[in-house]
Amino acid sequence: MKLTIERGALLNALGHVQNVVERRNTIPILSNILIDASGDAVRFTATDLDIEAVDHADAKIDDTGAVTAPAGTLFDVVRKLPAGADVELELNKENSQLAIRSGRSKFSLPTLPAGDFQTMVPDEDATEFDIEAAHLRRLIDKTRFAISTEETRYYLNGVYLHTADTDAGKKLRTVATDGHRLALSEVDAPSGAETLSGVIVPRKAVGEVRRLIDNEDGDVSISVSDTKVVFKSGRAQLTSKLIDGSFPDYARVIPKGNAKAMIIDNKLFEAAVDRVATVSAERSRSVKLSLAAGRLPLAVHSAETGQGHEEIECDYQADEMDIGFNAKYLLDVTAQIEAEDARFLFNDPASPALVLDPGDESAQYVLMPLRV
Repeated sequence: MKLTIERGALLNALGHVQNVVERRNTIPILSNILIDASGDAVRFTATDLDIEAVDHADAKIDDTGAVTAPAGTLFDVVRKLPAGADVELELNKENSQLAIRSGRSKFSLPTLPAGDFQTMVPDEDATEFDIEAAHLRRLIDKTRFAISTEETRYYLNGVYLHTADTDAGKKLRTVATDGHRLALSEVDAPSGAETLSGVIVPRKAVGEVRRLIDNEDGDVSISVSDTKVVFKSGRAQLTSKLIDGSFPDYARVIPKGNAKAMIIDNKLFEAAVDRVATVSAERSRSVKLSLAAGRLPLAVHSAETGQGHEEIECDYQADEMDIGFNAKYLLDVTAQIEAEDARFLFNDPASPALVLDPGDESAQYVLMPLRV
């Protein structure tokens, strides 16, 4: 195998795939990227056996062939080469080393045979549809912060992607929850997605897809089967196994009758929560909100770390009430609000609160209270 490729094209392709590789692997070849040169392009593939990332780049192919090389080292070498430089990759058959040459820089990396590299086979009978990259970014960004990190509840370790029937028609919806908070976002269901049944996309795959489409403007093709989901954007593709489990009936968690409304300047509220939470105990991070007509006192009391108090104005006309929330969860939600004001709907101190964004009617957030 021998090829010449522009450094920027090589770095971009490697960047799309190398994050899939787990840095600590008991299987050596899973630390490598598969490089397959044929025709007028080179194909790069990385996998951890649960997720597979593939991208292509144009190159001048002198000798076709395939080999695997250490993902992290290869990426770091290319990243540190001068911008705009041409990079030559050549497999030395005598010592099975991958030679990397660019200008006066020369490197040699160990390789493993391409035949030992495992790739994922796509499933048949998949539901396929296209969605605008901007819409997919929104679906991910508005919900992924609420994905659970508790491994024992594995069915919460991802985003629930499905089509829902609403009064406004069919919606493609993402939902994430960790049992303490819930985030929901939706867009009009694209053509082909109307029959999509619910699947759980793992946390790592969600992050990799978001990175893949970060600067994309076109459509993303999605293919969903019973066991896998495939995302295609341009010449890049990400395939992931789905979480085999049942996502909880999240609709039961979303409050329907919360009548005590508080409208508050989101930036002022976010800053106030952040300030008083400075002295909160790290374990609970509980902030007490004392709802009163026209004002909102915030307080933190910790025997170990001290006390914090602040008061800001708000639009609240219901009965006075004290309710507590995890400060980090409050800040995660306020970070998603696009409008100047945030709308909180309460019922009582023991019931979940519903948070709405007047600037984005397609998003809903639920926060479970803490004892104060």
